[in-house]
Amino acid sequence: MMKAMTSSRIRFLMPGRYSREQREPAESPRGQLVVVSCRSGAPLACQVVGDYERLLREGGVTRPVSHLEGIDFKFSDGETCVRLTADVSGHDAFLFQSLYDPASGRSVDENYVAFLIAARALREWGANYVTGVLPYLAYARQDKPTQFEREPTTAELMADLSIEAGIDRLVVWDPHTGRIHGFYGSVPVDGLSSLSMFAEVYKRFQGRDDVIAVAPDAGVSKFVMHFARALDVGCAVASKHRPRPEEAEVSEILGSFQGKRIAVVLDDMINTGGTVEATVIKLVEEKGIEEVYLGVSHNLCAPRALEGLSRLHARYHLREVIVTDSVPQTDTFRALPFLSVRSLSGFLCRVINRIHYNRSVDGIFAQVMGSQEN
Repeated sequence: MMKAMTSSRIRFLMPGRYSREQREPAESPRGQLVVVSCRSGAPLACQVVGDYERLLREGGVTRPVSHLEGIDFKFSDGETCVRLTADVSGHDAFLFQSLYDPASGRSVDENYVAFLIAARALREWGANYVTGVLPYLAYARQDKPTQFEREPTTAELMADLSIEAGIDRLVVWDPHTGRIHGFYGSVPVDGLSSLSMFAEVYKRFQGRDDVIAVAPDAGVSKFVMHFARALDVGCAVASKHRPRPEEAEVSEILGSFQGKRIAVVLDDMINTGGTVEATVIKLVEEKGIEEVYLGVSHNLCAPRALEGLSRLHARYHLREVIVTDSVPQTDTFRALPFLSVRSLSGFLCRVINRIHYNRSVDGIFAQVMGSQEN
């Protein structure tokens, strides 16, 4: 079977119009669309289905989108099983899973196994295509062994397992590293960047001389540099080292802070929040920053991070935190008055539409993100 292949690369959300031609209800050569979700991926998948049906109505079509919801379950001995509740033969399947799901308590490993078994089930029962939709790609941080330690490249192992299970395309939001694309070989990986989303979120600061964008570590410095250029503001990067696993110390923040009173700190992920906390404290205590705004692609909802963000808000001028629902957010984080969640639903809906009709996902406009706030 011939597959529609594209090169693996980062996809940037670019401003533009979403044309009527891209909403045409013509049959796709890939087969009938079906959205499939494991239990942890079901909440986001349900939102995407609703947005897709609204997209169809804009094009004059009222048919529902097929959704096989929550197809995984556990036997009494702890084994995971997947059971498809409808025929998928000849379908174009988009398989949703939240690999990290603090809202449910299911482990990363449990969710990953469910995803792999679901992909195999779709393949064995005749789906034409299986596109995995994993907004947060777990194990991506294990893309190389820790220096001087005997560790495997676990991110590559997970890619091998996913391909063997049957996926032929992968959609992820802000992957931790570009090395991920190489691990999947000829399987296209749409690694969707949040650059334009954050440029839209913080466009009120555009061109201001008193604003500086800050990278909490070198790993995100290039991203923050592009963000700073897009908004025409200053840029700085923190120098960080880890004395112990999951602990961070910031020795210096490199950049010109003359006349700067507002800092926009951007990071791809918050786990314990130690890096962000150390960076914000140094910005306030040593650089004289009066207001801090934090944007994060993936918030893992750790209790320690909740305490740290609350402390920064109370004592260190943290005014606002923007996160996405790439990871299902817990009620305790959603209750923070200074935190808001931007849903990826409307954007993923359009990504699926483009893939389903064999169109490039480039050019999907960032403005859709601005209206997806919970």
